[in-house]
Amino acid sequence: VQLQASGGGLVQTGGSLRLSCAVSGFTLDHHAIGWFRQAPGREREGVSCITISSSGSNTYYTDSIKGRFTISRDNAKNTVYLQMNSLKPEDTAVYFCAARSNPFYSTRAGAYDYWGQGTLVTVSS
Repeated sequence: VQLQASGGGLVQTGGSLRLSCAVSGFTLDHHAIGWFRQAPGREREGVSCITISSSGSNTYYTDSIKGRFTISRDNAKNTVYLQMNSLKPEDTAVYFCAARSNPFYSTRAGAYDYWGQGTLVTVSS
């Protein structure tokens, strides 16, 4: 099982980035994929999650990014995306994707079974 996060970079305030989490070793069905971020000196924070089951998928967002970030999936590519718009300096962090072996939502890092390496997002003011 491997999760490969990519897409980070340096962007100005108000700009956009799209993060990708390419998953190998299992299909997205019947799993939850979460995006977390960790800023220097702060704890890892769950920002978004998509749950995928036989009845469909659901998305969840933490309040600070609602309306600005969108999580989505591409089953054919076995990839989950995090589209980040209207970026703010406080969004600066290392972003991680993670997977749960069940299709249930959680923002708790300990609930996730597999992790990708981080990708750095820096938003300049």
